[in-house]
Amino acid sequence: MTTPEASRNFRALFISDVHLGTRGCQAELLLDFLKDNDAETIYLVGDIADGWRLKRSWYWPQLHNDVVQKILRKGRKGSRVIYIPGNHDEFLRSFLGTHFGGVEVTDSIIHESATGKRYLVIHGDQFDVVIRHAKWLAFFGDKAYVTALGINTWLNVIRRRLGLTYWSLSAWAKLKVKNAVSFIGRFEEALSDEARRQGVEGVICGHIHHAADRDINGIHYINTGDWVESCTAVAEHHDGTFEVIRWAEQTRAGTAPVKTKEEPVAA
Repeated sequence: MTTPEASRNFRALFISDVHLGTRGCQAELLLDFLKDNDAETIYLVGDIADGWRLKRSWYWPQLHNDVVQKILRKGRKGSRVIYIPGNHDEFLRSFLGTHFGGVEVTDSIIHESATGKRYLVIHGDQFDVVIRHAKWLAFFGDKAYVTALGINTWLNVIRRRLGLTYWSLSAWAKLKVKNAVSFIGRFEEALSDEARRQGVEGVICGHIHHAADRDINGIHYINTGDWVESCTAVAEHHDGTFEVIRWAEQTRAGTAPVKTKEEPVAA
């Protein structure tokens, strides 16, 4: 665990699966994280906005807009911002190679760490068999998942009123289901195989909402997690080491950086 002082500025930050536009999005926690942490390069590793959900019903509170504006402001202040679309924001794949508001849009990218190691950065849905071959089933699963997140949202409303901190029912349940654990393992192996095929030393991805940082058959596999269940991000320190930042846990333990006065979010 890094100290609060050391965690304020990084060489790179990797954030995915925010799902802006859904009620399960933990936008307030993410906004706090963005206020207290900065980086030379910020990678948005897919599913930042949830186009699937927004098509069915529009939900976009001010906090979600604040997150977007905060990211754009970081770009204006000098951070390089790279957006790698996922399956929920796949509409942006029509704009690969373009820039908007200082944000670069690309399908994948190779990140070179401070130690010279190369990492494939990709959302990862391309290696999800359900997404590739049975999209109707993915939409069905999405509805069930949203229902679970809805229960999770109300559960945490009650927890806040009782003075308790955020806890994810859906994340806990996922790790208790044998099939889900098996799927995670297959996904991790598929992404590691792709990194090996491309001749790089590691892969940084999202998609499955399960943060990880481990070696898989000689490939450094890193998953950024998400901001609806675990509230995690990945940071590369200036010495080239990587860290999974578990923001909800740090906030709960009181080890998150102390907030400084922040100017209001503006367009």
